[in-house]
Amino acid sequence: MDAAVSAAEGLELATLNGLYVPDDLRVRPTFAGQVRARPGVEVEGVGFARDPEGVRRRVNGRVSEVTRGLVPELLRAGSVRPDTRLLLVNALWVAMVWIGSFASDATRGRTFRAPAGPREVPTMHRREDMAYAEAAGWRMVGLAGEHGLTLDVLLPEDPSSAPPTPDAAALADLYRARRLREVELALPRFSVGTDTQLLAPLAELGVTRLAGDRARFDGISDEPLRVEGILHQAVLRVDEKGAEGAAATAAVTVMSAIVPSPPVEFTVDRPFAFVLRLGEAILFLGRVADPVDPGAAS
Repeated sequence: MDAAVSAAEGLELATLNGLYVPDDLRVRPTFAGQVRARPGVEVEGVGFARDPEGVRRRVNGRVSEVTRGLVPELLRAGSVRPDTRLLLVNALWVAMVWIGSFASDATRGRTFRAPAGPREVPTMHRREDMAYAEAAGWRMVGLAGEHGLTLDVLLPEDPSSAPPTPDAAALADLYRARRLREVELALPRFSVGTDTQLLAPLAELGVTRLAGDRARFDGISDEPLRVEGILHQAVLRVDEKGAEGAAATAAVTVMSAIVPSPPVEFTVDRPFAFVLRLGEAILFLGRVADPVDPGAAS
């Protein structure tokens, strides 16, 4: 089944919601129906016991296809085994094009104050009216893209502080404080990625039962199930043309035992945070301590 593309004409957005179950596992029709109601759905019977490596390759291929190769191997070797009972996979790919442009010939090296020490990084430049805010110890500029996509770049007001990821309250304060201002922007090209397992972070937040023998997934199946692993990968690249991002997550379960003002200078030359959103829906949230250059826009 092809990945779903948003109905908004021209919006480059693809999703996959995959449910992979063995033939001998009875999944409740209501749960299967809820999965099928989501965009980019794939509900498939697979042979975990007969060919776990084949299932792993098949799912990785679908995730790679949807994410345009940015997440080529979500499921590592050994993550799908003969005793796997259910695999739930979500993948997202989105590409945005700036409404205002960064001229490629304006990109030049500039010092970035990384934690390991200053170094020169390719930095894009642009001066125009942009959404700008100051609140909750942060400064923020919003880079508008086509089809309602926006990349927000956030700097802590204290130049000496390392940027934590902004919490929901800080983001709400910043979004309320947005005003259109002329901004002189200097922003590194950057590429960020993460490859992590989420069970431990969820346990630190108090979500522990889903991985133990007391887990209850009665809404999915009568069979006692527990989550053995939650695997997550995300990639975001930003250059002169725009941004491209991909993310994928797999849950593996087993049976349980007015007056013109001077332009605002916004020079991103130290660790920063970012938000990529579609309207008010946050798609990517992260931070950059030391930019990795994805290369000039082609």
